[in-house]
Amino acid sequence: MLNHLTEGPSCAPPLLLGPSLGTSYALWDKVAPELSIGHRVIRWDLPGHGGSSAGLIGPGATVADLAGLVLALADSLGVERFAYAGVSLGGAVGLHLAVHHPERVSSLAVLCSSAHFNGAKAWEERAALVRAEGLDELAESADARWFTPGFTVPELVRDHREADPGAYAACCDALAAFDLRDRLGEIAAPTLLIAGREDPATPPAHLREIADAVPGAALVEIPGASHLAPAERPEAVLTALRGHFDGGAKRGMAVRREVLGDAHVDRAQGRQTPFTARFQDFISRYAWGEIWTDETLSRRERSMVTMTALVAHGHYEELAMHVRAARRNGLTPDEIGAVLLQTAVYCGVPAANSAFATAQRVLAEEDGATG
Repeated sequence: MLNHLTEGPSCAPPLLLGPSLGTSYALWDKVAPELSIGHRVIRWDLPGHGGSSAGLIGPGATVADLAGLVLALADSLGVERFAYAGVSLGGAVGLHLAVHHPERVSSLAVLCSSAHFNGAKAWEERAALVRAEGLDELAESADARWFTPGFTVPELVRDHREADPGAYAACCDALAAFDLRDRLGEIAAPTLLIAGREDPATPPAHLREIADAVPGAALVEIPGASHLAPAERPEAVLTALRGHFDGGAKRGMAVRREVLGDAHVDRAQGRQTPFTARFQDFISRYAWGEIWTDETLSRRERSMVTMTALVAHGHYEELAMHVRAARRNGLTPDEIGAVLLQTAVYCGVPAANSAFATAQRVLAEEDGATG
């Protein structure tokens, strides 16, 4: 089985991250921890790379073989349907999965990759070279192939040098035989293409070709990034992936309106200025798009937790808003009172006294509005 690292809540939506040829799952070190806030992130190693056994593939391997190993990994972890992002060869695996196993892929991101890798000859020659001489010579040129001038990630270069030559060559065989251009129109999963603007291996035109063929696909070009964009420009990659996989502020805004009501959100949006716009986006994306959408707790339970925290910190104006939200989330006045009574024990009687006054006013206003 493929070596892998799992991060994030086990109950969160699964997201698989695939590496490029010559690297390990360390390629995602600067991105995966942030993605794991809202996802069960599973990043994996190619055969003979990182901690994966070289014996998982052999000469004449195909991208379909690698995709089969990824599905076996997902099955072993109890993951039926997943979002997927992959770089270069890892991206080719994602394209294959989306075409041949569409029932497994909920959403797809392909980074610094292609639907074909410029024909078989160069990859056949590289495979022969590696089988004959090992990886030292290729590792020496890794920085030039992977990064913009002056940038490096020593850990990834070391991964390249320490990969198993036979398994690396088998991965070259897979790239040599890969060409999915005539099947791209079949991809139904929401698809994002991310190109490094300075990438010599899979330049933006390769990603644009996929974007033009996949229905509804989007393309993002990252300035100052070469072939391993998640390592060189992690912030830009993270922003793009969050927007694609999470729905970002859009999903959060929908939940925010459901809990707080249209009138409140409209007022908040109406007061927004260029100075506060990023904060409003942060609230919608993080608080409402990641925390309030986590199904571990019900919205009723989240209302109870939120009211308690607001009493503890004396945020009574915010408490008024969340008393209204609690009613919208199904709490009765008696249940709200019980929450506030418990705060008298753990937050102090004066805090609870102010909280009861705030809640009583809000509940009276609601009764008046419906009476």
